[in-house]
Amino acid sequence: MNRSRPLTIALLFATPGTGWGGMEKHTFDLALELARRGHSVHVMAHRSYQARFPAKVHFHPLPVECSRLNPRLRFALRKCLRRIKPDVLHAHGNKAAQLAGQAPLGLAPLRVGTVHGIKKSHKAFLRQDAVIAVSPRIFETLDHGNKHLIYSGIATGGAPESSPCPDDYRAAAAPTRCIAVGRLEPVKGFHTLIEAWAQLTQPAQLTIYGEGSERPRLERLIDTLNLHNDVVLPGYCENLQPVYRHAELAVISSEREGFSYVLIEALAAGCPVVSTPVAGPAELLPQTALSHDGSAEGLRAVIDQALSDLPHTRQVQIPAMQRVKTAFTIEAMVDNIEGLYREAMT
Repeated sequence: MNRSRPLTIALLFATPGTGWGGMEKHTFDLALELARRGHSVHVMAHRSYQARFPAKVHFHPLPVECSRLNPRLRFALRKCLRRIKPDVLHAHGNKAAQLAGQAPLGLAPLRVGTVHGIKKSHKAFLRQDAVIAVSPRIFETLDHGNKHLIYSGIATGGAPESSPCPDDYRAAAAPTRCIAVGRLEPVKGFHTLIEAWAQLTQPAQLTIYGEGSERPRLERLIDTLNLHNDVVLPGYCENLQPVYRHAELAVISSEREGFSYVLIEALAAGCPVVSTPVAGPAELLPQTALSHDGSAEGLRAVIDQALSDLPHTRQVQIPAMQRVKTAFTIEAMVDNIEGLYREAMT
């Protein structure tokens, strides 16, 4: 086959349109870079995401809020694939992989799936021709004969200072020493992080950027622990680059992760990170930056240790910062994924 010809690539993700997290960002970055390289890129996802994608990426809304066995959803996917006629159908996440596996084989010559998180079962990916893991820990859990480890990547240029952010960003960010970022959902462990904050021996402020269903619970916890002057929830921020540059420490409190964008974005901006021992931080950070477990006391200990000597905390993470800037770029990610497409199609 012509290894340089443009491909028609269909990217499918099936989250219900209620948030924008790592998997959505990964698919967005992949779509834009593939389109920039001259491929015909089609994204199939919930209609609420359509406005995020530029015209050069063809967007096809699907009723993915329906269950994965819903006949309406399965019919809409088949209809869309017949119209696109993709060379590659690339499914992101378990639900998308199962939907792709249910579609008739003739609708896409090559099926690829990306596993973004650790689940109890990855059986949905067994019907893919090739499978991508975004972290070594995920890679090790996969039982597939054609699996590949390809890290997520970030843009190296950074967004302009004028990008949208909450109105109170400047007031909140100026004195902020520590930040956490993510959807306000139980899996991110922000309730545990706030409990840890109440136990710190080192004085510090924490700003948690994000929105989600946990906001009322977190606000009540801040009130109960009398942390109004120490913990701030300013909401979702579109451009976090200024936030990372002003912060002295980023904290990841997740109960589980596939591979955290917060980790690589913070390190690329020169902001050191401490974390629970989840996938990503466990591979990139020194052991001294990882809590022993996901408990409030474990987080308290590693945060206190980092705050007690911030220059040293940053110094020991310089190798990780340098590695991120070369190995964790969008260009490197798409080079590897595009290469996988070409190789698998031969």
